[in-house]
Amino acid sequence: MDVAVTGSHGLIGTALCAALAEAGHRPIRIVRGGESSADTIAWDPRAGTIDAARLQGVDAVVNLAGAGIGDRRWTEGRKRLILESRVRGTRLLADTISTLPTRPSVFVSASAVGYYGNRGDEELTEVSMPGDDFVAHVCTEWEAATALATVSGIRVVMVRSGLVLARHGGVLKRLLIPFRLGLGGRTGPGTQYMSWITLDDEIAAIMHALSTPELAGAANLTAPNPATNAEFTATLGRVLGRPTVLPTPLLPLRAIYGDELVKTLLLDGQRALPARLDATGFRFAFPQLEPALRHVLGR
Repeated sequence: MDVAVTGSHGLIGTALCAALAEAGHRPIRIVRGGESSADTIAWDPRAGTIDAARLQGVDAVVNLAGAGIGDRRWTEGRKRLILESRVRGTRLLADTISTLPTRPSVFVSASAVGYYGNRGDEELTEVSMPGDDFVAHVCTEWEAATALATVSGIRVVMVRSGLVLARHGGVLKRLLIPFRLGLGGRTGPGTQYMSWITLDDEIAAIMHALSTPELAGAANLTAPNPATNAEFTATLGRVLGRPTVLPTPLLPLRAIYGDELVKTLLLDGQRALPARLDATGFRFAFPQLEPALRHVLGR
């Protein structure tokens, strides 16, 4: 297949493009600035422009673009950028491909388990209701922006990813330094659930979404065994051979990132289960946390 990919230089996008090429497909990166080339398609989501002619004949589109959600304080301007960078780009893609004479057969668009909000120990599947905090609002608007593609008959899969575990990026990379120094520990009460997935399984699940006609709508991209924060930190400490006695100090994090971000991303949680992946025959290479962490960290 020819697969057009936004966010192709990010953690997931880089790995996905490599996996597509290895599987014999042709990844075409949708990139900002400049002009289209044999392997790129130019777009500018803020200006609402994309080289639609280059999308003609593409078999699939994977949309992973969006401003980082946890890398700086949530000012009103930052929150607006987080929302608009997702909704504008997704709507531009959906609207454009829906009008092509030859449309892609499938549109895989990113979302996140933050869709569900803070739900305690409730088991969440794709039919669970959305939450009502900022991230849940972003996810619902993000997913709604795919609507025209669905109406036009394109199969749309909205992949609600959990924490993607990779040694060289994402949340795990941020945790490694304090944990290796013996300073890692639970965050807050430690009872909040962390829905996680290895980068390998994340990429395999996206490939599954591309190639599985019966999979449409929302799909949780999370391993089948979510862990509480206390379980996650204890397991990571065990894999690294380091103690995890001291809880993570929240005061300096609140000073840097603000109360809302710290509460939403570190103290709230979701116990999301991959019901749609299970129902369509997907098999996780790493369904259990400790083997997953050992694989990711080479331990």
